[in-house]
Amino acid sequence: MNKKILLIIGGGIAAYKSLFLIRVLARRGIATRVILTKGGSEFVTALSAGGLTGEKVFTDLFDLTDESEMGHIELSRSADLVVVAPATADIIAKAAHGIANDLATTTLQATDKRVLYAPAMNVRMWESAPTQRNVKTLKADGQYFIGPDAGEMACGEFGEGRMAEPEAMADAIDKLLKGDTTLDGLNGPKPLKGKRALITAGPTREPIDPVRYLSNHSSGKQGYAIAAALGRLGADVTLVSGPVSIDPPACAKTVQVETAREMLDVCEKGLPADIFIAVAAVADWRPKQSAAKKIKKGKDGIPAMVLTENPDVLATISAAKNRPGLVIGFAAETCDVVEHAKAKLAKKNCDWIVANDVSGDVMGGDHNSLIIVTENGEDYFPHLTKADAARRLADKIAEHYS
Repeated sequence: MNKKILLIIGGGIAAYKSLFLIRVLARRGIATRVILTKGGSEFVTALSAGGLTGEKVFTDLFDLTDESEMGHIELSRSADLVVVAPATADIIAKAAHGIANDLATTTLQATDKRVLYAPAMNVRMWESAPTQRNVKTLKADGQYFIGPDAGEMACGEFGEGRMAEPEAMADAIDKLLKGDTTLDGLNGPKPLKGKRALITAGPTREPIDPVRYLSNHSSGKQGYAIAAALGRLGADVTLVSGPVSIDPPACAKTVQVETAREMLDVCEKGLPADIFIAVAAVADWRPKQSAAKKIKKGKDGIPAMVLTENPDVLATISAAKNRPGLVIGFAAETCDVVEHAKAKLAKKNCDWIVANDVSGDVMGGDHNSLIIVTENGEDYFPHLTKADAARRLADKIAEHYS
């Protein structure tokens, strides 16, 4: 795309998400230059932002070197788009009233480019009359907003005030850079609004004894990305997750489980649903007996382990009396991918199977190549980030319901 944005990082705990945004944009070929406010520097450092952008980070309006080499006027106009994330109540108020008393607000006054604000603040601050008046003023001036999202905040309160997720912000930036000035896909009608989606993600852990278990390499990244993508399209999402080390998407209700039997129990209780997507890498087997105490090494050598079959979560939900209208399974294969997927489509009574070759670094990695197999043929999604693959799948689901 060969585009550049100027990112203004405001002072708020959500500033850490701005670092992730820089990485997401870089993967999409969008370069970033950063202005770090004094408040923002309380949460992230110029070193970390500069390390991710590969560029100097600007902080001080009255830095003579910066002014002679770049200048706030040139800085304000050198990018294709200005993004303020997090956009605090203070920055929004100053921008709305034309106050320019630091580098960030001076740049906002001087820019001739569009500005996208990603608000982040306490729910009461966001709902306050002054903030809403300021937002209305900036929108009337032709500026854009994404979020805030609803969810639990650092202060412990729940409501609108969380900064939008990096992938959602990147989507908005993509749209604006491509000339879409409506942002309908993010702020307008949601094609999956009113649909309930149930998604499984991650591995399961089947206990051998209190300290050991059987599991696999699934990171949960693809399932979590799909949950976020469906949520952004308006679906009411429940994510049933095995043990992973990534943050759950703010737009989904996440239920944590350990074993295959726990996952099935939560899924059955989560019905009825319109959409069921089985992304989780559920262990096929578990130890028939789990030891109550740690199994110790002994003179009798390696202990024998008898395995028994786990319940099939996908097949069970697909055969349920209150079966979801669209059931999608994932087929993680290492060879003959499409052939195995077609066999699974029939065996599990699914509507779609999403096949992927996991013989490389897919499990745990950030990229995936998907093949959607239906009775009508195959759709191929080439090598994509897992977030992009999730968006493509979510768009196809929305198309199905349209």
